[in-house]
Amino acid sequence: MKSLCSVLLTFCTALSSLSGAAGFHVFGYEGRDVNVSCHYDEGYQGYEKYLCRNGCGDSDVLIMTGQTKKGRYSIYDDKKARKSTVTISDLRASDSGTYWCGVTRTGKDLYNEVKLEIRQDSCCDHVTEKESHDGGSVSFSCPYESENQNNLKYFCRGTQPSTCLQQALVTSDNEHNGQFTLTDDKEIRKFTVNISSLTQKDSGSYLCGVHRNNGFNVFAAIKLEVKEWCCVKSHNMSGIVGHAVTLQCPYLPKHKNNRKFLCKGDHHKNCRDVITSKSRFSMQDDVSSSLFSVTISGLEAGDAGTYWCVSDSQWGIGNYTKIQLSVDVVLYVVVTVSAVSLIVIFALVIACKYKRHKVQGAEVNTYRSKPNTSEEAMGGVDIYENQEVVQYAKPMKSGQQNACSQYDNEGEDQPDYENITEDIYCNQSFHQGYNR
Repeated sequence: MKSLCSVLLTFCTALSSLSGAAGFHVFGYEGRDVNVSCHYDEGYQGYEKYLCRNGCGDSDVLIMTGQTKKGRYSIYDDKKARKSTVTISDLRASDSGTYWCGVTRTGKDLYNEVKLEIRQDSCCDHVTEKESHDGGSVSFSCPYESENQNNLKYFCRGTQPSTCLQQALVTSDNEHNGQFTLTDDKEIRKFTVNISSLTQKDSGSYLCGVHRNNGFNVFAAIKLEVKEWCCVKSHNMSGIVGHAVTLQCPYLPKHKNNRKFLCKGDHHKNCRDVITSKSRFSMQDDVSSSLFSVTISGLEAGDAGTYWCVSDSQWGIGNYTKIQLSVDVVLYVVVTVSAVSLIVIFALVIACKYKRHKVQGAEVNTYRSKPNTSEEAMGGVDIYENQEVVQYAKPMKSGQQNACSQYDNEGEDQPDYENITEDIYCNQSFHQGYNR
C-alpha cells in the first residue's frame, strides 16, 4: 500500500510539474513548417533538450538534441541564446494539440507547455471581386479591428496566408513599391491599396493581411480581373496602295448622339484623330445600325497601322473596335512587272520564229535557184573536184529520182542544206544546164 502511494505521488508530482510550467501558443498551416522555440535558464546549456507530447514518457518523446533530425522533426540548441528550437515540417491537422519542451536533469525534468494550432493554408470564405481595364487603376479597401490599429498591414498576391507576409508587394512600413501604394487610415481603421498602370497580367487573387502579435494573422481575399481595354472585336484588314479601303466601326446604342472619330496609334492613350475636313478619310454614320464607317481613299504605305473606333471621348470602358490595317505595296509592283515581262517575252518569241522562218526560206531559195555558172552553184568551188559529183552526173536511176521527188514534197521544213551535193543534183534546172 505504501509503495502504491509512492508511485501515485511520483506520477501526480510529474503531472503537476508539467501542468505548472508556463505555456505559449504556436500557429501553423497545413503542408507548411512551424518552429517551436523554448527558452531555458542559465546553467542548463549542457543539458539535453527534447520535445514530447501527452505524458512525456519514453514513447512520447518526438526528438532529442542528440538526434538532430528524426522524421518530420529537427532540433537545434542555441546555447548562446539559451533557446532550443524544434521544427515540425509538412504539418497536418492531427499535429494540433499540446506539446512540452523538456530539459533533462537529475530528478525532475523541466518542462514548458506549448499549444500548437493548425489551419488550412487557404483564404477565405468571402472573396471581394473587382474589375478594371488595361491601362487603368484600381483600389482595394481593407478594414481591421481597433486592436490591430498599430500592427503591420500588408498586401500580397495569391491565396496562401502562410507565405503572404514574406511575399508582400507593399506594406505599411514600405508604402510605395512600383505600381502599388498602401495608405493606412487609422481613424476609420481601414487601409487602402492602389494598383496603377494595370495590365491583363495583374489579373488574379490577392490578400489584405494584418499582422497579429498573438494568433493567426487576419486576411481578406480579393479577386481582380483586368479586361482588355478596347475591344469586343479586333480586326485585321489589308489594302493596296492607290486603292480605297473601308473600316467598319460598331458602337453602343447609347453612344448614338456622341461624336465618333477614328484614332490612329499603337495605344488608345497616345493615338490621334485622323478624320479632318480636308483629307482622304471620310466617315458615314448609320445610327439605325449603330455603325459608322470610315473610307480611306488613295491608300499610302504610311496608312498602315493600328486604328481605334471611338464613340466616347472620355474613353470609358465600353465596346470599342480595334483595327490593324496593313497596306500592300509589293503585290501591286510584282503584278505590273510580271505583265510587262510576259509581253516582252512573247514579242521576242514571235520575232525569233519569224527570223528563223525567213532565214530558212532564204537558204532553200538559194539552193534551188538556177545557177548562172557552175561556180555559183557550188559557191565558187569546182564540182569536178568531188568524185561523187562526177558519178552523179550520169543519168539517175529511178531510186534516185524518187529521192529527189521526196525532198520536193516534204517542203521547206526539211533540212535541205544537210547534203548540198545531193540537193544540187535533185534540182531540175541544174540537170538541164549540165546536159547541155
